[in-house]
Amino acid sequence: MVSTSEFDELIEVLRDFIRREVMPAEAGIDESDEIPDRLITQAKEMGLYGYALPSEFGGLGLSVEQQVRLTMELGYTSPAFRSLFGTNNGIAGQVLVLAGTEAQRKQWLPRLASGEVVASFALTEPDAGSDPSRLVTSAVPVSGPDGDGWVIDGLKRYITNAPAADVFMVFARTDPQAPPGKGIGVFIVPARLDGVSVATPDHKMGQAGAWTADVAFSGVRVPGDALVGEAAAAGYATAMRSLAHGRLIIAAMCTGVMARLIDESATYARERSQGGHPIADYQLIQAMLADSQTEYMAARALVLDAAARYEAGTDRRLAPSAAKYFASEAVGRVADRAVQIHGGSGYMRGVPVERLYRDVRLFRIYEGTSQIQQLVIAREMLR
Repeated sequence: MVSTSEFDELIEVLRDFIRREVMPAEAGIDESDEIPDRLITQAKEMGLYGYALPSEFGGLGLSVEQQVRLTMELGYTSPAFRSLFGTNNGIAGQVLVLAGTEAQRKQWLPRLASGEVVASFALTEPDAGSDPSRLVTSAVPVSGPDGDGWVIDGLKRYITNAPAADVFMVFARTDPQAPPGKGIGVFIVPARLDGVSVATPDHKMGQAGAWTADVAFSGVRVPGDALVGEAAAAGYATAMRSLAHGRLIIAAMCTGVMARLIDESATYARERSQGGHPIADYQLIQAMLADSQTEYMAARALVLDAAARYEAGTDRRLAPSAAKYFASEAVGRVADRAVQIHGGSGYMRGVPVERLYRDVRLFRIYEGTSQIQQLVIAREMLR
């Protein structure tokens, strides 16, 4: 674990880097749908591709609380920047951390932590989004002169970082007769294998520069040791554990974006005049700022509390879902108020709050929709 003093120094360096290097590039990222190479290189040099990965495999080995605090800093700028390395640290990398064999961890985690390899989490399908337990991608065991293996067939949808991925963590049904949520394995599938095809990047409402795309697997042959762990039916449980960690990170991202939106709104309110008076003098503006600040503080406290529970192992289901549900809904309200405070200018392209307004809508869908979080929370309460 990184010491408190080392972590505080890391946060200061990251905060300066975001404001000095990343924020000035935001408009260009939104226009070009691409992160500049220099920012990718600097992210690798700072260790951001492996901040949540174990130190014994080349990562920074941050605690869960440190991970969410760092993510709040990342949330202050374009969500696409965190997305560069988000899957390496999060849902894709955590598959290996949580369920990989020692050999799999040694082979892949150091390369993920350095940024040499970009990993993607291939779970969602056209007919299995919010309920991935019903996925139909298949993994059929085969034997041959080169040894036992699997043949994977199926289509995955909205796969984050797919156009840049070097390897996919692919969830596939290993037992076609098993009920939903059962008989699913997860496989390490290099992107350049025959039969792997990545479509052109999706054209999304927001989060330009954070690429997603469909990925097709047609007769893709992988060796037996491509199965993550040793159980061909443990993939769904691994997915749910990875997603619980991911929900904390998304909640922290939302909290960081709220801080940025509030700062943009307060600055605009102080500088903009209406009828000869700063709009900050109007009670309606003050009320919107107060509501946003209160929701930000509530979200931050909830995320940190959920991270502590996750770290202690006392709650790794309800608390992450509650944090993600509240923070992702709250950031939408804060973004809406920010646009309202800016008035007509808040609706114009090129203004940070307009871009963030589009960006934050996706957080209510990532890592399980708000409606899925409601189900998770209620089920845990009624156990």
